[in-house]
Amino acid sequence: MPDISRPTFVFELGEQVLLSLSREKGEVIGRAHYTYAEPGYLIRYVAADGRQVEAWQTENAVEIIP
Repeated sequence: MPDISRPTFVFELGEQVLLSLSREKGEVIGRAHYTYAEPGYLIRYVAADGRQVEAWQTENAVEIIP
């Protein structure tokens, strides 16, 4: 079984990030770690149509803003 006692996260709470496919910018407002899956991040962002959205994304769907 993996060591889940010390989760490691790429992104910090409050960090500004980029959604990989849509290129929308948002803020990390939550994180989750799992036993057998990659970490998840709750991202708050403004969608292309102007709506504020909060959605869970997997780690590989989020990037650091260059």
